[in-house]
Amino acid sequence: MSRLYDDAHRALQDVFGSRALADRIEDVAMSTTVDDQAQAFIESRDLFFLSSLDAAGRPTVSYKGGPRGVVRVVDEQTLAFPNYDGNGMYLSMGNARARAEVGLLFIDFETPHRLRVQGRAEVSRDDPLMETFPEADLLVRVHIHELWQNCPRYIHRYRRVADSRYVPTPGQTTPLAGWKRIEGLQDVLDAEDRSRAEAAGRISEDTWIDQIKRGDPEA
Repeated sequence: MSRLYDDAHRALQDVFGSRALADRIEDVAMSTTVDDQAQAFIESRDLFFLSSLDAAGRPTVSYKGGPRGVVRVVDEQTLAFPNYDGNGMYLSMGNARARAEVGLLFIDFETPHRLRVQGRAEVSRDDPLMETFPEADLLVRVHIHELWQNCPRYIHRYRRVADSRYVPTPGQTTPLAGWKRIEGLQDVLDAEDRSRAEAAGRISEDTWIDQIKRGDPEA
């Protein structure tokens, strides 16, 4: 019995004559545990994409970036990653808390290479691993259902240029997010961020959007 395919998948596989191929790929490529090669790849990444489901069953996909090794292999069936300060919506984290099934996609755009993970998320504010990720406000453990690598076809090649200035670094003060300096948001920020925005200088929304368009690293 397949762990990946249901009747809808099978129907399309039969239309295009790929059922046997799909079964072979599942047999060869899919695993339920992280081996040494997969661990090395996952822990070499500084970004990944996280999918989750909201209360209406609508999917959302979020980009998650951080230091190299932002996702850690705890054991052969468990991953862990931090949640950092964002826009305060907590869409992915709220989804994962209420509906634990998540997907993670890891991509190396330079090699290229990619690996998929499906699992059940456990979101915590007091996980002991949190202290190993500076500035994390939540810690997510993903208990793996399946993982498999995909072929690199269709992955465009890009070269990494620089770290985001906002990635938390031990011993350094992380800059205030550029959008938190916008004048129209000051009344809904907490006291510390308002104070930092005042010190850095408040800006208009148009100024911030212009920074984004210009690729300003301070945006």
